[in-house]
Amino acid sequence: MIPKLIRSYHYANFLAIASLLASCGGPSTSSNGMAKTAADSTKKEYLSQPLITSIYTADPSAHVFNGKIYIYPSHDIEAGKPENDNGDHFDMRDYHILSMDSVGGKVTDHGVALDIKNIPWAGRQLWAPDAAYKNGTYYLYFPVKDKSDVFRIGVATSKDPAGPFKAEPQPIPGSFSIDPAVFTDTDGNSYMYFGGIWGGQLQRWKDGKYDANGSKTDLLQDDAPAATCKVAKLSGDMLTFDGPVKDVLITDSAGKPLLGKDHDRRFFEGSWMHKYNGKYYFTYSTGDTHYLAYAIGNSPMGPFTYAGTFMKPVEGWTTHHSIIEDKGKWYIFYHDTQLSGKTHLRNVKVTELKHNADGTIALIDPFKKA
Repeated sequence: MIPKLIRSYHYANFLAIASLLASCGGPSTSSNGMAKTAADSTKKEYLSQPLITSIYTADPSAHVFNGKIYIYPSHDIEAGKPENDNGDHFDMRDYHILSMDSVGGKVTDHGVALDIKNIPWAGRQLWAPDAAYKNGTYYLYFPVKDKSDVFRIGVATSKDPAGPFKAEPQPIPGSFSIDPAVFTDTDGNSYMYFGGIWGGQLQRWKDGKYDANGSKTDLLQDDAPAATCKVAKLSGDMLTFDGPVKDVLITDSAGKPLLGKDHDRRFFEGSWMHKYNGKYYFTYSTGDTHYLAYAIGNSPMGPFTYAGTFMKPVEGWTTHHSIIEDKGKWYIFYHDTQLSGKTHLRNVKVTELKHNADGTIALIDPFKKA
């Protein structure tokens, strides 16, 4: 792990801190475990720099609460687990919450907001969380494997957006898989989008039942509609689903569902929702092809029409993001592996996101042009 240097620092001081990290044995290995050289680190010019370097962070879910930006990321650690397609090497054990007054300003790490040992039903692997606010309470939604090694989605509450959070004694009834993302519409109704294939176990769920023998290979070369994200309306108390879990239907321009073999466009994991000019933008990761893609609809429940890719692949295997509006500008929070070079030791970043006049999203390259 990176030595803990400073919990709060200015974004512009990154280069000085990175230099100090290198001198004191900070992250310096590549994805194959080999040491990174100075030449390796100069091969790419990054579009943006890590928001924090004192810990590894990933999967940033950002929100504006009380005029301040709060970021709810995963907390990556070196757990010593072998890398595999089930993601066992992503063995996170707690959540830290970050905040900043504005993009480009000082970033504060508020410390541990929730620890796996304080979740009664949890087994292992605290993956990508999200947060929401309603009626004076902040809600932290998180996926974690239960004691039977099945991913469920839990919820914890706090009166402070920075936590600490107290977990409910049981997962949300009817929840499963990973990557909860909660969107509250202008009418006050809230919706949870969730799910991820491969290690996220979405392919193991059929008709609301878990099949431990469900295989990801069924999803790879399929001419049938792709496995897709799930959506459910949340109850007034934000603790349960208000109605059935439904599929998020993503279609091509002809109205036909995207197919399982369409890896450049089909849903894999890491969904998000934002609303722009009255339209609903469902955004997600394509996983093994490493794009961020989006589809546009007229309702938070869909259907959504595929509209394109809006971020090229980052350094590292995973791509996970969130999108917010702050002070009249739109921003995307995302992660890569600039600090470590290891796919399971990531760092969160932010850059501006722009909507074109026709409603499409401008393509972002996470690397600067040479």
